[in-house]
Amino acid sequence: MEQPLVSVIVPVYNAKLHIARCVESIRRQSYPNLEIILVNDGSSDVSLQVADVYARADKRILLIDKDNSGVSATRNLAISMSTGKYLQFVDSDDYLAPDATRLLVEKAEQNTADLVIAPYYRVETHKPLFSKNEEDSYQTIEQYGFLDAGFYDKTTFARGLMKEPASFYYGVMWNKLYRRDIVHNHGIQCNVDLGWSEDLLFNLEYIRYAFRFYALEQPVYYYVKNPQSITATQLGLRNTMKMLSTKTSLFAYYKKLYEDLGLYEENRLQIYKYLVAVAEA
Repeated sequence: MEQPLVSVIVPVYNAKLHIARCVESIRRQSYPNLEIILVNDGSSDVSLQVADVYARADKRILLIDKDNSGVSATRNLAISMSTGKYLQFVDSDDYLAPDATRLLVEKAEQNTADLVIAPYYRVETHKPLFSKNEEDSYQTIEQYGFLDAGFYDKTTFARGLMKEPASFYYGVMWNKLYRRDIVHNHGIQCNVDLGWSEDLLFNLEYIRYAFRFYALEQPVYYYVKNPQSITATQLGLRNTMKMLSTKTSLFAYYKKLYEDLGLYEENRLQIYKYLVAVAEA
């Protein structure tokens, strides 16, 4: 099989504890034809220095250093500089399964797919409530994903996603493979005004212009649940209200997409479920 270039985009912000594991998981992919774009988003720790070591060691790595502007602007910059046929996204706290890119690209090429989606693992570290000993901590790994493996046209894909309208499986960018030409030709970007759920809006826009979809059976990504992440820390009343406001705004995009597909009436209750459903983070 021909190996088209894949641009792997990694926003980096104060990721000193995890960046080595993340970058190594990308460098060691069984699929070698990669353009690895590391974008340091104004980190105040040693993330930039670690990334620079990797960039010097691997000619496939392009390292960009810029002032802090948030994950959406960081991804948009990387997208504008990418040259691959496909786009793949990785967060610097997380890491890829060894065959992740190969599995995604194989199905994209075999099925002329515009989007390939895959299950993923959620990795969580637990510590007994009253223990002060780090050795008492233990890790759990759970698998998430709900579409049956196989090819989908736009209508069947959109119907399938209504099973879990608020799921990370649907909403995030890191368990998917995108065609760069669709993103560029239609000016699809991450919304810099959203501080939460910007991935979902990107996906809703992308699905509007995609026609052929494939769902993998194998998980490809390890999502590491971080207690300091936006999702984990936005639990206060003020932030909860902000999240509900964001959901209400995104609901309009959801509704418009499914109206345009002629699927709104049959999925009305599931689309409204998005407003109250909680993702598996």
